[in-house]
Parts: sequence; C-alpha cells; structure tokens
Amino acid sequence: MQALIEALASVGYLAERRLATAVYLSLTLQRPLLLEGEPGVGKTELAKALSNVLQRPLVRLQCYDGMEQREALYEWNHSAQLMHMRAQQDHATPDQLEHAIYQEKYLLRRPMLQALQTPAPGAVLLIDEVDRADAPFEAFLLEYLGEYQVTIPELGTVRAQIPPVTILTSNRTRDLNDAVKRRCLYHWMDYPDRERELSIVRQSVPQASQALAEQVASFVERLRSAPFANALSRSPGIAESVEWARALVALNTLQLDPEVIQSTVGILFKQREDLAALEPMLDALLAPYPDA
Repeated sequence: MQALIEALASVGYLAERRLATAVYLSLTLQRPLLLEGEPGVGKTELAKALSNVLQRPLVRLQCYDGMEQREALYEWNHSAQLMHMRAQQDHATPDQLEHAIYQEKYLLRRPMLQALQTPAPGAVLLIDEVDRADAPFEAFLLEYLGEYQVTIPELGTVRAQIPPVTILTSNRTRDLNDAVKRRCLYHWMDYPDRERELSIVRQSVPQASQALAEQVASFVERLRSAPFANALSRSPGIAESVEWARALVALNTLQLDPEVIQSTVGILFKQREDLAALEPMLDALLAPYPDA
C-alpha cells in the first residue's frame, strides 16, 4: 500500500490511504473503480497518474448527454466499405461482399475497443463523468464492466487479453444505476483537508513560499466549510487552488489581503453570484487560525 502511495506521489499525485486502498484493490482484483465526488477533487487526475505509474497508455472516454454506443466502442469506415463494394460488385456474390466489407481493417476503434485491444502491458481506460450519459448508455456498459468484453454483431465478442485498468468518474449530477455500481469497486472522494491541500500546493507550485501556500490552503479550506460554502454555488476544487497559487506567485504576492483576493478571485469562481457573495465574507475568511 505504501509503495503505491509513494509511486503516485512520485508523479505528483498525493493520495490518502483510503483512496490508495481502493486503487490497490481495483488493481489486485481487476475490478473497475467508480470514483464519485464534487468537481475538482482529483478524480480524473488519478487516472492520469495511474497511467504514468503503470506505464500504460491512457484512453479517455468523455461522456455527455446523448452519447451513443458507436462513439464509445466502434464505427465502420463506410466510405472504405463502399469503395470495396464498387470494386468487387462484378466479381463477388452478395454474401461474399458482405463478408468482405465487415472485416477488422474497416473498423474504426473508439476508446472502449481501443482499451480492450491495447497490447501488453494494457491500457488505463478513463470513463469520465459517466453521470452525464443516459440510462441506455449505462446498460451498454454492463458487459464491459462485468467481463471486460464487448459484442460487435458483425464480428462477435471481443475479449480483453489484458483487462484495462478502468476508472469511472461521476460528479453525481444524477444517481447511477445499481447494476453499474455492483460491477465496480466504489470510493467517495472528498476535498482534501488543510494539511494535504498544503502539500499539494507546495508540490505543484514550488515557487510559492511556505507562508503563502499556508494562506492559500487555509483560505480555500474555509471557503469549503459552513457557513461560507452555503453562500456559494460551488466550492473551488484542488485545480483552482493550485492555479490560484500560481497566479499569486506571478503577482509577487507575499500576503493575502482583500485587494489581491478580489483581483484574482476569478480563478476560484466562475459565477458572478459567487464573486458578489465573497466580498462581505473576506474578513472572516482571512482571520488567523487558532493555532496561528
């Protein structure tokens, strides 16, 4: 377990033990891992880090409303098939033509099929924001999630020689089907605590002084806690806190104050209402911690 934590840290991903345990079990048991949590807590970045650690190519399937199976699995190269049919129509029977055009050389592989057919050491398949897809697409995923295989009507069943390391992410915009959840290991990813966020900021923005990094971590932690979070439409994620620290360094900031926060707050928030809600809370957000 510690070896996995250290390996992820070596590529810039700081994982707490519960998350590392879920990842370890997913790798050991060869089961898909479903990560749920608020946007910006590091779900997608974990898949990227695993790709680096395992030295496996990352294959990403970005889900969205109305996604169809052909966009996830495969399509036929219809123009190439048509050219072949025209060239052979005087020399082949209809059955021979049908057999000839439905060959793998005319197959356009999309992310799921690419991952299944990736040679050793295999792939890391990221099925990102699966909650954005619809119920029929979830049903389509079941065969893959349960058996690491898919069925192509014209060719038959395609099974993985090496099961892809499979990470599904969800921002929980809607509940996923229980059948999907049963086929996966599950982990809820929350925002990091102050100390882990400080470590992430320090590692990602080494130019930031210890004092500035501590101020950033403390400020963002308070933003995510009541009553401040209740006044905002969305709390900033880890990516926003890191980007904010980079911006503060670029501005040669030594100390957080209301003026510099108001000048850079567009990095933390993307809603006008949140920008307005922040101003009356600044004094409380900047108050020293009890242990300071």
